Amino acid sequence: MEPKAISNYHEATLEKQGYHFVAPHKHSAVKTCLWLRRSIRAEGNCYKGKFYGISAHRCVQMTPCIFCNQRCIHCWRPLEAFNMGEEAVAWDTPLEIVEGCMKEQRRLISGFKGSSKTSKAAFAEAEEPKHAAISLIGEPTLYPHLQELIQEFHSHGMTTFVVTNGTNPAVLREIHPSQLYISLNAPDEAIYKRVAHADYWAQIQESLEVMKRMKERTVIRITAMAGTNMVDPGGYAKLLETANPDFVEVKAYMHIGYSRKRLSRAVMPSHTEVKEFAGEITEHLTSSGYNYKIVDESEISRVVLISNLSSEVEALPKL
Repeated sequence: MEPKAISNYHEATLEKQGYHFVAPHKHSAVKTCLWLRRSIRAEGNCYKGKFYGISAHRCVQMTPCIFCNQRCIHCWRPLEAFNMGEEAVAWDTPLEIVEGCMKEQRRLISGFKGSSKTSKAAFAEAEEPKHAAISLIGEPTLYPHLQELIQEFHSHGMTTFVVTNGTNPAVLREIHPSQLYISLNAPDEAIYKRVAHADYWAQIQESLEVMKRMKERTVIRITAMAGTNMVDPGGYAKLLETANPDFVEVKAYMHIGYSRKRLSRAVMPSHTEVKEFAGEITEHLTSSGYNYKIVDESEISRVVLISNLSSEVEALPKL
């Protein structure tokens, strides 16, 4: 599936929803999040801060590619905005994207400077971002210069998280982010097809094998949906054995954005249900001889962190 240039209508739709395009060909964007606003006011930090030391006010939430090759039912993004238009994409360079991201991020936070609620120290730090979350919208591995983009961010003294659906294992062999996430939202192919509305199960299995050999820090993220994919914890454990990630995040589906058009609120599990399911997956892993343990959680985000206690990966610096 080849991305197509976005239509004017869908460009306007995304801009209305707070996505800010950062380079001439309008396939890359940034967007500030709730946690950045809280962090810059010293009112709290997101669970990535608790788990991995990322300060939300120093994080650029961006994408190099607004397009996606899956149609996941739980996605809060406007899926109808993907792969629209008639012209093939003309890709911006990594330098254009990074410079555009930094400039737009500073513009977006500028309004906080005059607020009495803003921490002056946090604002000064926010003007010099130290982390890029390459995860905002779309599938980043569809951008043909992803490794060069990662290197460009690293040349600015920044760390990088790449969040992928795992459908492009060849790209994963080439990239070296600070941390790689693969979203794994089904224990088997049948459930995957119902959740993702796509046919990339074989590629995802290959990506799990690639992850196992990576030297960078690795994470599997499972978005848990009640009555949908919160089944067969042993099946998830088998897939995790293939990837042998450093961490596993089990996170509740959140009933927000465009997902509300596809799923009912009943699909959003409680934090207790998420923790119980994470515990079941962990039990299957330990019974197979793997050294995994639940080590942290964030109730407000309904997410549980499972750690590979046998991992020798180095911790990232606190940001």
